[in-house]
Amino acid sequence: MKSKAAVKRIIETLKGLYPDALCSLQYEKDYELLFAVRLSAQCTDARVNQVTPALYTRFPTLESFAEADPAEVGEYIHSCGFYNGKAKDIVLCARRLLEDFGGKVPGTMEELTSLPGVGRKTANLILGDVYKQPAYVCDTHCIRITGRLGLTNGSKDPVQVERQLREVLPPKESSDFCHRMVLFGRDVCTARSPKCGGCPLEKDCASAKTFKF
Repeated sequence: MKSKAAVKRIIETLKGLYPDALCSLQYEKDYELLFAVRLSAQCTDARVNQVTPALYTRFPTLESFAEADPAEVGEYIHSCGFYNGKAKDIVLCARRLLEDFGGKVPGTMEELTSLPGVGRKTANLILGDVYKQPAYVCDTHCIRITGRLGLTNGSKDPVQVERQLREVLPPKESSDFCHRMVLFGRDVCTARSPKCGGCPLEKDCASAKTFKF
């Protein structure tokens, strides 16, 4: 397990690289973020951001999503992949939000994960970005990089990674840290060819000291 000093250095270095720590998904309404995260499964955020403007123009309200034909929603999100399942989840989720939560995105893990297509990753993102609560968003970037750094034991299980990160990351840093993991994963610590030479986290990276990627 990393020392507190090493964890602090990693956090501060990432802050310097990505001070804004913004979510990559573009949205205006809370439920739009919820739907965008569903679309991002097995799809890039860049592709989702290309698709959602037309989707939200066609269905401008939560009520319009709830009344939509999933087949038509699927036409707008076709390029995101797995569009049939995603479209069905979005329509059902809109209905649940209206029927059970007064049209608002709920603010607890239990309520969020009761919604169609919403797992812990999505729920954590909503809790962090919408409700400003401590949140540990364990997407592929976060899982890969925290394993390489030695912040986790290298598990690919999002639930295990989340549990391990809760043990080492200060809650107030958690949400922004996970956003920075995404940005760092795209720029430096990529899946196939990480730029280990000159990496700003090399000093505290367990993998850089042991492996050559």
